[in-house]
Amino acid sequence: MRVLSGETVAPPPLWLMRQAGRYLPEYRETRAKAGSFLNLCYNPELATEVTLQPIRRYGFDAAILFSDILVIPDALSRNVRFNVGHGPEMDPIDADGIRALSPVGVLDHLRPVFEAVSRIRAGLPVETTLLGFCGAPWTVATYMIAGKGTPDQAPARLFAYRYPEAFARLLDVLADISADYLVAQIDAGADAVQIFDSWAGVLGEAEFEAFAAQPVRRIIASVKARRPQAKIIAFAKGAGLLLKDYRQITGADAIGLDWSVPLKFAVDLQRDGAVQGNLDPMRVVAGGKALDDGIDAILQSLGHGPLIFNLGHGITPEANPDHVTALVKRVRGELA
Repeated sequence: MRVLSGETVAPPPLWLMRQAGRYLPEYRETRAKAGSFLNLCYNPELATEVTLQPIRRYGFDAAILFSDILVIPDALSRNVRFNVGHGPEMDPIDADGIRALSPVGVLDHLRPVFEAVSRIRAGLPVETTLLGFCGAPWTVATYMIAGKGTPDQAPARLFAYRYPEAFARLLDVLADISADYLVAQIDAGADAVQIFDSWAGVLGEAEFEAFAAQPVRRIIASVKARRPQAKIIAFAKGAGLLLKDYRQITGADAIGLDWSVPLKFAVDLQRDGAVQGNLDPMRVVAGGKALDDGIDAILQSLGHGPLIFNLGHGITPEANPDHVTALVKRVRGELA
């Protein structure tokens, strides 16, 4: 929380995206009890358990709520399902479906998430930050339009060009619901929140401004108008040089960086406030010198300013838990 306020802390605070996940045997055991992925997201007891597992194992400085960005379309009755081997799927939405969208009942549907937030906060050490989150409107919209993930999100890009008014309404509806969702997480006990725009990198310059940056600005403005103390991290994966003005446009307190962001550019971004990232997740899979060198490069470049150490995207199922232990010790200066 100090870093999110612009302070430099040494060693930097540390958490990992997807730190509660399939690389941990205890997660796989709990996931099996849940029966399905969505059941796990909507079961406050089990969601609390998997959120706390990596904190118990590694002592990260932040826990992030275990949930999924697609609980919003699920709450909008898009029939979201997670099929093993196929990724998330849902009923594709068209212009008529967008016109029919309503926020009525969405927060009621998501009450188990808020209960999980409260339980997690009660179960965490006082000094450990609890992060809530949502998906950015652009990224969530890509799944809603295609009905699934696609390599370059061509269905959503094409829809936006063909039906600009309907697409603009979809982004506005998602932004407003997401702001309500984040406020409810903060009220339930989240200390800060992150907005994930995992598919920002497929957009051109004008589209990034209109489809990615402005909807995130709308969310942040709405949240901060109601909860002025709120701290918000915005993560636009793959945005590259378009991150130059992203903090100023969106009003985010910290900017998440993926591993493709050059460290020299990251230093420039850090002059305006906190940055978060940006170790390549494959270095955690590889371990050894590759892991050490990646950590050291980030600390040498960004460790003298406000930094939250993290990966440049989520940890992968192939990651060795022992490599994560080594990562934590090296970031904290506990290893030579």
